[in-house]
Amino acid sequence: MDRHIVPGIEAKHAAEAHREDLKIQDLYGCRCMTYWVDEARGSAFCLIDAPNEEAVIKLHEKAHGLLPYEIIQVNSNVVEAFLGRIHDPESYSLSSGENLKVFNDPAFRVILKTQTSNHRLLVHTYGLEKAQKLVNLYNQTIQEQLKKHEGRQVELPDPGCVISFISVSQAIQYAISVQKSLHLAAELLDLRIGIHAGIPVDNNNMIFGDTMKFANYLCGIGKGGQIIMSSLIHELSKEDHNRMEGSSFIVNIDSFQENILEHLMNTLLDNWQDQKFGVSDYCNAMGMSQSQLYRKCLDITGISPNELLREFRLNKSLEYLNTARNISETSFECGFNSPSYFTKCFQNRFGLQPLAFLKIGV
Repeated sequence: MDRHIVPGIEAKHAAEAHREDLKIQDLYGCRCMTYWVDEARGSAFCLIDAPNEEAVIKLHEKAHGLLPYEIIQVNSNVVEAFLGRIHDPESYSLSSGENLKVFNDPAFRVILKTQTSNHRLLVHTYGLEKAQKLVNLYNQTIQEQLKKHEGRQVELPDPGCVISFISVSQAIQYAISVQKSLHLAAELLDLRIGIHAGIPVDNNNMIFGDTMKFANYLCGIGKGGQIIMSSLIHELSKEDHNRMEGSSFIVNIDSFQENILEHLMNTLLDNWQDQKFGVSDYCNAMGMSQSQLYRKCLDITGISPNELLREFRLNKSLEYLNTARNISETSFECGFNSPSYFTKCFQNRFGLQPLAFLKIGV
């Protein structure tokens, strides 16, 4: 999938360019499957079955000269899950006298991400039977509300659920319905829901990569039973504000907080495995004094920078232990300087030792 930035583009322009691509696609071993055009944002996205990026560039250059701004590899099943199709839509108009199929289908989507407590931790806390009932209730609710609010679930190797919506209203009402349906179970599951929106090709090598990443960041700063919305979602949902009043579990962050959060989390992603990376290094990377970093981190995440770093590493350790890594490997790969210190932190945070965690059947 590629992205073209074309200010002032109209649906007819995209249809004409696509027609020119189709004429010579065989010369470059390509199959131009479909496209999306977003007049409001001056962008177009092409889905092409091609041998490599170079073939895509040469095809576009020869056909109409509109070179892509970025190209990423995608799985057609994932594209269909996010965007609803991998071929031209059935609904289109014919341009007068040209027999040209014209459609205006933006690729902009609202992405909802859920996060729950680790399954083994649920079993440790509530016992196997109750934990399984909570998980079953969660899965059942996710699917029931999906049908009602016209969302599309995307199957990804990622903890939690990723769901794509065409409209902000659908995403918000879905999130509210899930939280209300689960009620107290949402808190027991430590369910957080993050909602953000964006385009499929966005400076990340995964489709909707940056959008999903930030939705995940939003989940990370929430509490069990909360819905955390980005500033973009808040801005786009003004018509829904009346319906959201009284929903105490909805949290909005502003654009300033968003920038700080993104900087905080991106810095963590770059350094969390470095055993020598501490708060002073965090300050240097963020360009802030220790007091500034403390205040901003506490304001946005509710915890100190040191706690945020430790929490991030411990949550990553759960993922590593779930993939059959041993305790020693996990401790070093997650930035702890010794297995004994890792075990102590793990025990303090989760109420059991890593070895006991590994022995829990799921």
